[in-house]
Amino acid sequence: MTLSTRNEDGQHWPLLRSLAGWRISSVPADLAAGLTLAAIAIPEQMATAKLGGFTPETGFFAFMAGSLGFALFGANRFLSCGADSTITPIFAAGLALLAATGTPEYGSLAAALALLVGVLLVLAGGFRLGGIANLLSVPVTVGFLAGIAVHIIVSQLPSVLGLPSPGGPTLARIAGLAGGLGKTNIHTLIIGFGVLATVMVCERISARIPGALIALVASTLYVASAGLEAKGVHVIGEISGTIPMPSMPLIGAEQWAKLVPLAFLIAVVVMVQTSATTRSFPSAPDHPADVDRDFLGAGAGSLLAGLFGAFPVNASPPRTGIVVETGGRSQVAGLLAAIIVLLLVLFGARLLAHVPEAALGGVLLFVAQRIIRVAQIARVYRASKGEFLLIMATAAAIVVLPIEQGVALGITLSLLHGIWSTTRAHLITFERVPDTTIWWPAHPHIRGEQLSDIAVIGFQAPLSFLNAATFRADLQHLLQRRSPRLLVLEASAMVEIDYTAAQALHEVIEQCNKDGIVFAVARLESLRAQEAFERFGLYDVLPRDRVFRSVDLALRKLRGTTG
Repeated sequence: MTLSTRNEDGQHWPLLRSLAGWRISSVPADLAAGLTLAAIAIPEQMATAKLGGFTPETGFFAFMAGSLGFALFGANRFLSCGADSTITPIFAAGLALLAATGTPEYGSLAAALALLVGVLLVLAGGFRLGGIANLLSVPVTVGFLAGIAVHIIVSQLPSVLGLPSPGGPTLARIAGLAGGLGKTNIHTLIIGFGVLATVMVCERISARIPGALIALVASTLYVASAGLEAKGVHVIGEISGTIPMPSMPLIGAEQWAKLVPLAFLIAVVVMVQTSATTRSFPSAPDHPADVDRDFLGAGAGSLLAGLFGAFPVNASPPRTGIVVETGGRSQVAGLLAAIIVLLLVLFGARLLAHVPEAALGGVLLFVAQRIIRVAQIARVYRASKGEFLLIMATAAAIVVLPIEQGVALGITLSLLHGIWSTTRAHLITFERVPDTTIWWPAHPHIRGEQLSDIAVIGFQAPLSFLNAATFRADLQHLLQRRSPRLLVLEASAMVEIDYTAAQALHEVIEQCNKDGIVFAVARLESLRAQEAFERFGLYDVLPRDRVFRSVDLALRKLRGTTG
C-alpha cells in the first residue's frame, strides 16, 4: 500500500506533502524511530519549557502541535518540530518585559506570540521568501548560538547549584552566582552534573541511546529513595493531565502590537534554523529541499501551539538527525512520537511529579554545550580573523545586551557584513592565457598576455548602488593609465545591475564613445543583467552588436574597427 499526495492533474495536495510515496511497509522503521524520538523529546521538551518559564506539559503541547502542523503542511520527511532551546531564551526575555514569568498573562502573551510567528512563517512560505533565511551569515549564526548557550547556562546554573536565581542583566547574574557558590546544595550539584555526564557519555556511545530519559529516571529514583526533597532538592511538582481546548489568547490590541517586533525576530531565527535543518537532512538527496514549503509546516506548528496555549516552535536539527539515524522513513515517526507524548500527558503525568529541576537543568547544560560550535569557531579563526571578530561581536551582543536587542544587532551585523563584502569589489584586469583564446583574471603567479591597445576588464560582484562609484572610479583610473582603443567588459559575474549602477555604466559608455574608445560587453550571462540593459536604456549608448558571448569573439569582431 502506497500513500499518494497528488491529484488527478499530477499536482501536490496542500496537505501531507511529507507523506508522498509512503508505504505501509515503512511502519516498523517509523515505529522504531518514533519511539526513540519520543524518548529523546520527553526530557528535552520538559527542560525547554522550564527554560522559558512554562510548566513541563506546555512543552509537550508545543511538541505535539509542532509535530502535527509540520506533518500536515511541511515537505521534509524527517524534520522534527517542537519546543526549541535556540528561540526560547529570546522570546522568554522579550515576554518578561511585558508580564511576570509564570503568570496567566505571560502564558497568553506567549500563545499570542506563537500565532504571530505562525502567520509570518506561513506568509514567508506562501510568498516563497526563503531568501530571508540568508539574513544570518555563518559567522553571525555561530556567534548567535554561542551567545544563546551562555544564556542557557546562566539560567540553569541556579537549579543545578541549588541557589536562588539572581535577577538583572546576564553579567550581573553571573557575578551573583559566583558570589553564592559557597551555598551550593551538594545534592542538586550531583544530580545536575550527573545528568549532564550521563547524556554526554550516552551520546558519545550512540546518538540512539536516550541518555536524557535514562538520566531523568535515575535522578528521580535517587530523589525519591534518598528523601532529597526534604534536603532542598526542588522537583517540578504536579502536572496537569488534561489537554486544553483551542482558544484565542485574551490580550488587548496594544499588547498584540508590542509583540510584532519580537515575532519578526523569532520568525527570522526559525526560518534560518528550518532552512539549515531541511537542507542538512533532505527528503531526497537528488532533489533540492523545498524550504518554502517547510516554512509553511513550521508556521502551522506555531499556529497550533498558539491555539493550545503553548509558545512558538522551531525545527530541531538534533531531533531530526535522530529520526534519520534510527531509520525513520517519514513524518509518521514524528506523529507516533507525538501520540506517545499525548498518552504520557493523559495517563502518566503523575510519574513526572518528582523529577528534580536540577535534572532538567543538566539536560539544558548538555544542550548549551552542544550548540557552541567550537570546531567551527576554530576553523573561522584560522581562515578569516575578520569573520572571527564577527563571531565574537555577535556572541558578546547576545550576552551583554537584552537578548532580543542582541539578536536584532546580530541580524544587523550580518547584513552589514554582506554590504561590506559587496562594497569591497573592485575592477579587475583580464589577461589572455598563452596559446589559447581564454581570458582569465590577472594573477601574480599565473603568466598571462596583455595587448597594448586592448583592455579586458571585469567586476566580480553584482553592480549596484553599493559599488557603482567604485566601479566608475576604477574604470576612469584605468582609462587614464592605459588609454586603450578597445575596452571589453567581461560581465559573467555581474548577475544584477540596479538603477544607480546602470546610470554609472551609461556615463562610462558615453565617455568612451566621446573619447573614441570602442566599448563592448562579453558574457552578459545573467538574465537579470540582460533585462537591466533593456530596462535602463543602456542600448541607447551601446550598440546591440557590441554584446558578445565571449571575449575572444569580441576581439575578433572589433579589433579591426579600432585605430
